[in-house]
Amino acid sequence: MSEPTGPVTECSYPAAGGAARPVDVPPSRASTEGTLVATMEMAAGNVTLTFPRENAPCAVNSFESLVLQGFYDETTCHRLVDQGIFILQCGDPTGTGRGGPGYNYADELSGQETYPRGTVAMANAGADTNGSQFFICWEDTPLPPSYVVLGSIDEESLVTIGKIASQGVDAGDQTTPIADASIVRIVLG
Repeated sequence: MSEPTGPVTECSYPAAGGAARPVDVPPSRASTEGTLVATMEMAAGNVTLTFPRENAPCAVNSFESLVLQGFYDETTCHRLVDQGIFILQCGDPTGTGRGGPGYNYADELSGQETYPRGTVAMANAGADTNGSQFFICWEDTPLPPSYVVLGSIDEESLVTIGKIASQGVDAGDQTTPIADASIVRIVLG
């Protein structure tokens, strides 16, 4: 990653467990302006991710770093929830829900976060445990303001996620998507 220009903030990415794939820790200086746009190429179709940096600069910085290192390539979205909350969770190369990049970072929350249809937010295991896992809300989702909002996906991308969600979950574990929810790769732009 290149050194950010313009306004920046300092981020801390301390080690936390082993990495699901070897990656370098993101740079500690993150831009607080502009927008990161990435294309998640999935077996079901492309999903366009749009992340304004000013809301969660350290989270967007980490996501960008992981994309540039190919961390998300050839992985699968391992968790689909279709009752109560409506999310597709991705970002764990192990596919178990326990894998991450080998570091955590602090929450960037205002306490006013909401999770309407199209929201992309960081999954976590409690306060300040953000890593690589994220979720996409394919319907309005009533969650407490405990998850860092990265940004959103557009209507065309919601159609792609909807195709995955419409096929439901495995009857055995009740969370594995029946549809092919694999990510071929994520690219910037």
